Amino acid sequence: MPDRRTEILRAATRLIARRGVRGLRVGELAAEAGVSTSLIYYHFTDRAGILRETLEFIGERADRYTAEPEPGAPADDPCSELAQALLLELQDSAEVRENSTAWGELRASAVFESRLREDLARATHTWVHEIAGLLGRAHPFGTAPAHAASAERLTALLEGLSIRWLSGSLPLDRARSLLDEAIGTEIAGWRA
Repeated sequence: MPDRRTEILRAATRLIARRGVRGLRVGELAAEAGVSTSLIYYHFTDRAGILRETLEFIGERADRYTAEPEPGAPADDPCSELAQALLLELQDSAEVRENSTAWGELRASAVFESRLREDLARATHTWVHEIAGLLGRAHPFGTAPAHAASAERLTALLEGLSIRWLSGSLPLDRARSLLDEAIGTEIAGWRA
């Protein structure tokens, strides 16, 4: 059974996904999580703390569902691991939809909130670094700057495709196909 803190973070993610960051109210969060507002302040100090910790929670949750191998995925293949880590961000599950929507809302709000911008920049840097590490395993003779540039391109594309899919502008299969093609293009560029 999850602890109260985790329940509050799940509730915050749900509310941010539904109402956006500006729509997140501590009283409503307390009701959604089934706790008192004082318990929320005890765990997170203030609204900025709630947003920062929710951003971390979203990242950790994404790490978990992207680490689960897709059925039929080859084991111990760095290229497949890379594709899996990215493509599993585009799957039709409530958790992924909620996570991706909340991430997009946090990213949009960071335009106006400098403290959130710094937290989001760190989270993005960590994600890009992780993908660059997978790229390095897939192409060990490449350079770190080349891996970082590929990781930037792929993660930026993934975010854009995710927004289009979630908003109904792009079917999920097409979004996954475009991302898979981009991964193939990055890998093929190393072999040229």
